[in-house]
Amino acid sequence: MKNILKWIGIVLGSMIGLVLVAGTVLYFMGNARLIKTYDFPPSNIVIPTDSASIEYGKHRAESLCEGCHSKDLSGINNWFSAGPLGMVDSANLTSGVGGVGQEFTSDEDYVRALRHGIDPEGKPLFMPAVVSTSQLSDQDLGSIIAYVKSVPPVNHKTNGQNFKPLAKILLAAGKLGKLPVESVSHKNQITAPERGVSAEYGAYLMNTNDCHVCHGPNLNGGPFPDPTRKKISPNITPGGELAFWTEEQFINAIRTGVTPSGHELDPSFMPWKDFRLFTEDELKAIWLDLQSLPKLNQYTE
Repeated sequence: MKNILKWIGIVLGSMIGLVLVAGTVLYFMGNARLIKTYDFPPSNIVIPTDSASIEYGKHRAESLCEGCHSKDLSGINNWFSAGPLGMVDSANLTSGVGGVGQEFTSDEDYVRALRHGIDPEGKPLFMPAVVSTSQLSDQDLGSIIAYVKSVPPVNHKTNGQNFKPLAKILLAAGKLGKLPVESVSHKNQITAPERGVSAEYGAYLMNTNDCHVCHGPNLNGGPFPDPTRKKISPNITPGGELAFWTEEQFINAIRTGVTPSGHELDPSFMPWKDFRLFTEDELKAIWLDLQSLPKLNQYTE
């Protein structure tokens, strides 16, 4: 009996040792991805200074940036909190104390953050919106940067990203997906379709406003991007509920947060309060794009 217990102890000890070794290896692999430095060719985007461009940049930032960085763009403490995984503050985008305006020394620093997902040192940023902002045209990206640089400075210190060992282990194990810098194309010289009521322009707006991040690559639903919140987003192709909506009902749902059936949209999952700031023509273009999609079944796990 003693020999059996001894061998059981040896086996269990060996298994625990292997788990610890594997965890340590994964930790260092995950940490290496978080501190890796990247270098991409400059975009050579010229940041406009005219009032029309800055006003358009403000319009795009209202629906794209304010939801995560607050209305005055001063950032949000504890913006993403996942307990044992760690926490992330969204950045103060202004030029006040603690803002990126004091850290970013060139226009290209803004481009690197929004198009490539890296900080001025070339290290990854945990900014999920990069999946969308990386697809912004040079003109739109320049207008947004021009607006961000023009907003009044706000003194507010945020603490960036603070991932705990478990997050680094899960990142290396492939359980947390890719970092933004690892998942975007890093293209430069991007153009957008002509602004107007067209499916093409609607698709561009969908691609650059996080719609695919939540509703999946094919827009037929998918896991909510926050791994701590177990929710499947709805199918917004003609294979889902939108097949029974009219354009007017779609626009009303985005404006009010209430669907034709009377269901109230949860703004913590569907940021309709940001998207209601789209113009009438922009919403009509998005509707045309959605109507042009193939009819797909709802995504299920």
